[in-house]
Amino acid sequence: MRKFLGKIHRSGSPRATFVRFATVGVSISIIDVVILYLLLGFEVNPYFGRIVSLASSMAAGYALNRYFTFHHLETGRALWHSLLRHYSVHAVGAGLNIAVFTLVLQVGLEMGGRIAASATLPLLGVWVGGMAGLCFNYTLSKKLVFDS
Repeated sequence: MRKFLGKIHRSGSPRATFVRFATVGVSISIIDVVILYLLLGFEVNPYFGRIVSLASSMAAGYALNRYFTFHHLETGRALWHSLLRHYSVHAVGAGLNIAVFTLVLQVGLEMGGRIAASATLPLLGVWVGGMAGLCFNYTLSKKLVFDS
């Protein structure tokens, strides 16, 4: 298993790169959820909390993708320029993510009431929204941020 994981980490193949990108996606979704639930614990509005948690996870995602997912690609551009591209690309993915998050919360509120929404719906919204943005963000990150 260790040999297999090492091979995926070193490989520049599109499949291995996508596996690394998805692994980072799972990691940043955990960061996203932890921050969101911490903010919800302080009774922060769930939509504002989601924006803060998503921005935080985007920052972590940039670092992980730059040094783990796309480590085999050299962009040749300044860090600030790469960050600007990352946030530009992921802002569109974040819009999709927030829209899906909002939809999940609204549908959940209509189906289960306020108690269900405060318990598990934010978690579900983060993960469904994350899946909605995964392929979109991967394609644009690969083409526009890390220039593969």
